[in-house]
Amino acid sequence: MRQVLQPPGWPRPRGYANGIAAEGRLVFVAGQIGWDAAGRFPGGDLVAQTRQALVNVLAVLREAGCGPEHLVRMTWYVTDIAAYRRSGKALGEVYREVVGRHFPAMTLVAVSSLVEPEAVVEIEATAVR
Repeated sequence: MRQVLQPPGWPRPRGYANGIAAEGRLVFVAGQIGWDAAGRFPGGDLVAQTRQALVNVLAVLREAGCGPEHLVRMTWYVTDIAAYRRSGKALGEVYREVVGRHFPAMTLVAVSSLVEPEAVVEIEATAVR
């Protein structure tokens, strides 16, 4: 069971849910960065790395028998908040391409750097099956 929590009178969230209530098996996905299975980055582009990071999150979820519809929480860490703001439309398109129209509770945090020097985004997730 999954229920979106949206307090009455609050504006509709853009690209995330204010809250999710769920019951079932919990699946925690450690931060995934935008490299492929061989450890190669598609470049320094935020949109391309985000696409790959989302693909990686879903690959881990599949190991637990989960899909995007099971996502209840995501935290995104980006190294360039200005690039994130400039790329909003393209990021939304990539998100819908990879994840679909499943919008968990999400948080975005700007950080000065990530462990992998080439990484510009890292995404961690929680799912409930």
